[in-house]
Amino acid sequence: MTESAPRRRALDLNVSWTDIGPFLALAALLVVGYLINHDFLSATNLANVITRSAFIAIIAVGATFVISSGGLDLSVGSMAAFITGITIMFMNTVAVAILVGLLCGLANGLIVTVGRIEPFIATLGTMGIFRALITYLTDGGTIPIDRSLREAYRPVYFGTVAGIPVPILISIAVAAVASFILYKMKYGRKCAAVGANEDVARYSGISVIRTRTVAYIVQGVCVAIAAICYVPRLGAATPTTGQLWELQVITAVVIGGTALRGGKGHVWGTVAGAVILELIANLMVLSDFVSEYLVAAVQGVIIIIAMLIQRFSNSK
Repeated sequence: MTESAPRRRALDLNVSWTDIGPFLALAALLVVGYLINHDFLSATNLANVITRSAFIAIIAVGATFVISSGGLDLSVGSMAAFITGITIMFMNTVAVAILVGLLCGLANGLIVTVGRIEPFIATLGTMGIFRALITYLTDGGTIPIDRSLREAYRPVYFGTVAGIPVPILISIAVAAVASFILYKMKYGRKCAAVGANEDVARYSGISVIRTRTVAYIVQGVCVAIAAICYVPRLGAATPTTGQLWELQVITAVVIGGTALRGGKGHVWGTVAGAVILELIANLMVLSDFVSEYLVAAVQGVIIIIAMLIQRFSNSK
């Protein structure tokens, strides 16, 4: 009994650090950024940075479901490009975008679960399919927003409510709903159980196929929501839309405290991770320490370091 109490306290402390770690890193980054350039913490700069991070944050929230259930999705950037093109082609119809995102997520989920193909391989394949489809739809060029709809659709990205940019409000709403589902509903517990141990979950009566497929559907819907917000900023769909978003999304999820092996997700940590990535990119632009052209390289280094930290933490 005397030995179990300290062990429980240590476990609680570890969980606490996992939860607050991304926010401590975010706070430290804000301080460092201010010391390097005082304009870093200006209201205008922070609003712009957080608005730009909203797209990755929304997609990464969906990825939190997939990864916590033991899956992986490398197709989110290509999927976003494809959904963006479809959205513009159907005159910015939100319902069509959500439906396409749902179907794309469902396809990924069924290939992984029913087809029993490794998530890495399955979504690598669909990544190529979605990218080829948007290239075909644009004929290698672009699909611009119709001029008659451009001004009406502009507030989705450039509008504000009570001074807060609309994309930020949408990302907060998505994260709030995701948190409720993941932490308060039975599906969230099933998702964590499947990611922690697939065999144990199956023996407990949990449908692994249904649970993981729903996670991919959630991912597809989140990609669609992000694409809807992204259209006014981009103004057109192109074959290069969403490139390297896969890297940013996975990095945001890992920074947020969700282990790539699955078992537990941290929705708000994921959102903090997305903001951290954009703040680092912004700081690279405002300072002369590292070229802004190396943003992707820095993000790659971050995800490797985050994975090493997780690996050594789990080995203790």
